[in-house]
Amino acid sequence: MKRFLLISLFIFITNACYSSSDLSKQATAFYSDNNFQKTMDLLLQISEQERTAQDWLLLGNLLDEKGEKENAIFMYQKAMFANEKYYKAYYNLANHYLADEKYNAAIENYKLAIKYNKNNPYVYYNLACAYIKIAEIKKAKSELVKAVSLKNDIPEIHYNLAFVYKSLGKDKLAQSYLDNYNKLVDQR
Repeated sequence: MKRFLLISLFIFITNACYSSSDLSKQATAFYSDNNFQKTMDLLLQISEQERTAQDWLLLGNLLDEKGEKENAIFMYQKAMFANEKYYKAYYNLANHYLADEKYNAAIENYKLAIKYNKNNPYVYYNLACAYIKIAEIKKAKSELVKAVSLKNDIPEIHYNLAFVYKSLGKDKLAQSYLDNYNKLVDQR
């Protein structure tokens, strides 16, 4: 029992020496290494008032991974509250809504993610996927064209462009993007 108390005291003192910023950096590093339990442990040591948007986002991701969808949404919203312009929170929330087939909510959050970061091709791609789900093919095409202009080597963008152009009756363009898709897949 005495040994346990000494170890607990040592851990408490050791962790008390770390600033919130240090804990946040360590948590991010552990998250990058897929050590989710250590990430959670570190993030929970940071007081709520000192958590950054990134901290809240990681908590949301961890909870989403555990299947705690409502808690994950709450954490993404906390990330937005911590930094209104933190596009990753809008993006992750939109991905959550897209997976839950809440397409209009997904679209609104993808648009907000784009408002704060116009250079992420995956946001445009996923926005296009949401538009495809609600049969807004022309809007989907517009978003996919933006995505491919930002990053031309993502096979899925080319595949969806082929689908969109085929849906619009533009068979030659559809075939061109399907050929691009096949080339990119073969290169993997």
